[in-house]
Amino acid sequence: MFRGVNNLNLDAKGRVAIPARYRDRLAETAEGRLVVTVDRDGCLLLYPFPEWERIEQALMSRPNMDKQVRRLQRLLLGHATECDLDSQGRILLPTPLREFAGLDKKAVLVGQGNKFELWDEETWIGQRDAWLKEEEESGELSAALESLLL
Repeated sequence: MFRGVNNLNLDAKGRVAIPARYRDRLAETAEGRLVVTVDRDGCLLLYPFPEWERIEQALMSRPNMDKQVRRLQRLLLGHATECDLDSQGRILLPTPLREFAGLDKKAVLVGQGNKFELWDEETWIGQRDAWLKEEEESGELSAALESLLL
């Protein structure tokens, strides 16, 4: 399980260091291989390779005659890029993916259980604050969340 929020810096080449606390698990379960792709919310998704293979297989098993399925396949699969951890625990983010997410210098890596989200720091702060405000104003939980003890 990947959890937590980590502030990171991108270097001049577009590399980002994965926090040390995740590296051993990624080395064990994915041999240091990740797949990076785009998310509709404007961040990047980082999947350990075996987890990505399950997502990819599930997505490809859907009927691509469905417009929404095709759109999601184009976004997730079309932008998917394999990245390997280097000897210093960094991955190189391709320029088109960095541009999509507005990543320049400061980033935030957010653990999401089976994957990570990688956000531009300013975008993350803005989105987080907007989500908290929206939750505060509505005061309601969706039916899917009502049974959780928070």
